[in-house]
Amino acid sequence: MKIPVFKTKDLDVTQSFDLKNPEERKVYFEAKAGLEIKKIEEFLKNNTFVAYLMGKKGSGKGTRAKMFKEILGEDKVAHISVGDLVRSVHKALETKEGKKELIEYLKKDYRGYISVEEGIDAILGRSQDKVSVPDELILSLLKREIDKHDRKALFIDGFPRTLDQISYSLYFRTLIGYRDDPDFFVIVDVPEAVIGARIKDRVVCPKCFTPRGLSLMPTESVGYDKEEKKFFLRCGSESCNGERMREKEGEVGIEKIKDRLEADGALIEKAFSLHGVPKILLRNSVALNEVKEMVDEYEVTLEFYYENKDGKVVKKTRQWVTKDDEGVESVSLLPEPGVLSMIKQIADLI
Repeated sequence: MKIPVFKTKDLDVTQSFDLKNPEERKVYFEAKAGLEIKKIEEFLKNNTFVAYLMGKKGSGKGTRAKMFKEILGEDKVAHISVGDLVRSVHKALETKEGKKELIEYLKKDYRGYISVEEGIDAILGRSQDKVSVPDELILSLLKREIDKHDRKALFIDGFPRTLDQISYSLYFRTLIGYRDDPDFFVIVDVPEAVIGARIKDRVVCPKCFTPRGLSLMPTESVGYDKEEKKFFLRCGSESCNGERMREKEGEVGIEKIKDRLEADGALIEKAFSLHGVPKILLRNSVALNEVKEMVDEYEVTLEFYYENKDGKVVKKTRQWVTKDDEGVESVSLLPEPGVLSMIKQIADLI
């Protein structure tokens, strides 16, 4: 499967934008996709959609969904991450009230071949028989989360995760009571070299779970830890008050997730060949010889590095060139042009 590059260079838009600045990012989307955004806004007044985010681990699916939500509004769009759901189960089980509420819900809603207690043990990783978390339990947790987002367009991140779950996803819209609104796959294509670099220094906010990267996708605020002698990021969300971002729990190097990447690739191929479900295709990399024609310079990912001068962190950038999965020297794109492509494709679809 070869996903084509979506051209985001617009000769009618000559302004340059700082895509890290929320206000300039808003103007960027309005300038390049204003008509499509208005069309989607009108659609969401009386309709919804269900979008299944698919991509290899570390491909930035959640970042794109959260940015789409930022553009169209939290009152109209919700992003549901299965990974965050599982982590929320761990947190709920820390208190008697949370544990009681969760178990009562599952006993009422869950239908499966192992007990609720065994399913929770599987989620917590304490099953002696190494029982995997059943699909039916994940479905139940998803339905519980969806109930919190009444009549919103949904981006579901992390489901389907296996070939068997593909069939579940096709009927998910009906199961949650949606009308005849569209559902589709959003397939994000990112070279493994880029994924490896992202995983290497990826951090998340412990409050809002927003992912960032020290060298490839930093926040505005960067600090220096004198004791650990290393730089760190602070979350840029106003509600998080500059929370220090941490390494993602369970994160590992790319060599240790090769099997996962292969499984993700097989899942994407399966979804790509499926008839009857539209596909939104997002390609992250652009060959060096196509960059000037296809994208604007400010849409390209730069590599960041830092210096500590007299207690002040100085942020610097340089061009970052890597290879795509076919071995072609390429540049990686920032999330914004990918979201721009997604907006235009969704507008065409609805």
